[in-house]
Amino acid sequence: MKRLILSVLFLPFAGHAGFNGVYSSSETLVEVRSGTWPINLERNTERSGTSYALIFRDQQVMNAQVLDTLEFANLEQLKYLEKALTVLKAGHNGDIAKFKDYTIKRADKKYEGVWYILQPKYGTTDFQQPEADILTKTIRGL
Repeated sequence: MKRLILSVLFLPFAGHAGFNGVYSSSETLVEVRSGTWPINLERNTERSGTSYALIFRDQQVMNAQVLDTLEFANLEQLKYLEKALTVLKAGHNGDIAKFKDYTIKRADKKYEGVWYILQPKYGTTDFQQPEADILTKTIRGL
């Protein structure tokens, strides 16, 4: 009987402790491209801080839809992506910006304009200058 009463007294504390560390939210900042080859920039807020993620469909996998995520631990790391796209825009065909976890290469196409190839450790995607402009404008506004 004593055990039953004690267990009822500790039950509210046990339930409350399980819900404290669960807080997290995700918000889409911009949908850069939709359709078959989507690219989205998201902000993830947790108790430990705010991180960012660029989510895209891996263009190396043609027979399935595989979404890859390039994560940025904080806003400062995301700003490096914006700076790289700005420098590459003023650069030339074949210019490369290399980072620890990914590279961005400018790849001009004769009749299609300026393209960028984003290659994280796993996966790859490409996008055109107007889509790069959407990314840079969104990151500058943060």
